[in-house]
Amino acid sequence: MSAVTNSGADPRPPLVRITGVDKHFGDVQVLHGVDLDIAAGEVVVIIGPSGSGKSTLCRCINGLETITSGTVTIDGVPLPAEGSELAKVRADAGMVFQSFNLFAHLTALQNVTLAPVKVRGLARRDAEARGRELLSRVGLAEKGDAYPAQLSGGQQQRVAIARALAMDPKALLFDEPTSALDPEMIQEVLDVLVELAAEGMTMIVVTHEMGFARQAADRIVFMDSGRILETAAPADFFACASSERAAEFLSKVLQH
Repeated sequence: MSAVTNSGADPRPPLVRITGVDKHFGDVQVLHGVDLDIAAGEVVVIIGPSGSGKSTLCRCINGLETITSGTVTIDGVPLPAEGSELAKVRADAGMVFQSFNLFAHLTALQNVTLAPVKVRGLARRDAEARGRELLSRVGLAEKGDAYPAQLSGGQQQRVAIARALAMDPKALLFDEPTSALDPEMIQEVLDVLVELAAEGMTMIVVTHEMGFARQAADRIVFMDSGRILETAAPADFFACASSERAAEFLSKVLQH
C-alpha cells in the first residue's frame, strides 16, 4: 500500500478535525485510523469504490454513526456521544442525504423552516422569510407551497439543500447527493453545489461525480477499505494519482 500523500493540504486551521477514527459494525471494522483536517471554506470531495467507508466517515462526522475510537471536532468542539449537546454540534454540520429525507406531509417551505423554528428557536415569520430566500437561492422560488410528491427528484434534493442551509451550518456534508437522481436531474443539483463552493461554504462531499470533483474541489480524498490512501489537489490527483489503488480506480471510472 502506498503511503498517504498530502499534496493539496490546506494551511488554515481546521474547522473539522478527524483524528484516529475507527468504526466497527459488530466484528467488522469499516474505518481504520482515519485522520483528516478540513479548513473553513474548503471543499473536500471524498471518492473511492463502493464499500470503502466514504459514507460511514461522512455520517461519523456529525454523529449519525457513533465512532468506536478516535475524535471528531467541529470548530474546536469535540463531537459528544449523545444528548442535547450532540444536537447542537450536529446543527453546525448540516447533512444532505442521497434519499432527500423530506417530510412528505409538509410543503417545501415547511420542510425548510421546521428545524430553525424547533431547534434554533427562530420566530416563524423570520424562518419563513429566510426559507423563501433559500428556496430562491436553489432555484425553487415558486415551489414553496409544493409538497415533495409534486416535485422531481432534483427539486426535492434542492429543497433538502435549502433545509440544511436554513440552520446556518458551519459546514455541509453531502452523502452521494445525486446517486438517487435520474441523469437529467443530476446537473441541476451539482450546479447548486458549485455555487455554494464558490461562495465559500465548507463542504465535505461523498460523490461519484468526477466532473464535479475536478471543478469544485479544493482537495480530493481517496478512500479504500476504510482507509485514506491519498489526498491531493484535483489537478494532481486526476493527472497522476500517486497510489496504485487510486490509479486503478480512476482508470475504470474515467472510461465511462
